[in-house]
Amino acid sequence: MAARIPMSREGFEAWLGTPIPGPSRIANPADMFDGWFWNSRHADTEWDSVDAGLTPREFFSGGIEESCSGESADGFVLLHRGGALEAYLFHFGYAEWNVHTALLMLAATGEFKSEPVEDTVLFWAETGGNLWPADATGWLAVLSVGKSEARFVAARDLTSTVAGLRPVESRFFEMIERLSEDAESYDPASGRALRTDTPRDPAFVDPSVLEQPGPR
Repeated sequence: MAARIPMSREGFEAWLGTPIPGPSRIANPADMFDGWFWNSRHADTEWDSVDAGLTPREFFSGGIEESCSGESADGFVLLHRGGALEAYLFHFGYAEWNVHTALLMLAATGEFKSEPVEDTVLFWAETGGNLWPADATGWLAVLSVGKSEARFVAARDLTSTVAGLRPVESRFFEMIERLSEDAESYDPASGRALRTDTPRDPAFVDPSVLEQPGPR
């Protein structure tokens, strides 16, 4: 999934540390697939596994650490750049907990947004990880995020959304190239487990995502 959501640096930091509510943060979670490729599929039970109370920092830093240690094939680009949160999140397969928790994290950006206009979160299936053309027929779900409400929409012109996401898509593929180089340089005969710090590089993840908050 991917999104670019304008917010201040202060808003980004606040979002990272704020626990998400349950699926009720999205007005119509069961309608997730309406209007798109899985139009006849309902998403009633997929939300049952989501843990309310988890912060974006906890969720994303945990996933990034698993990527570094080779425990997961998921990939995360999560930055505050150019006055906006930029997210490009690759999950290997439709792992319901991962996907739905990430959608809730992005839905919860509403109160931290710097602009009243609604922003768009895309969810799609593509093993190569690349964005599709805006008018492609295979998008799985589109989440519209306003300042006070997030909801899934059954139709939306995605032209400007996809164009705005092309730079963060490029960052994602830069990370994939680096990870491939790390894997090629790994010597299995060393007896050491493969470990890479590429997913923690500030080019791909804002350092604040990885910081642990101090005592209150």
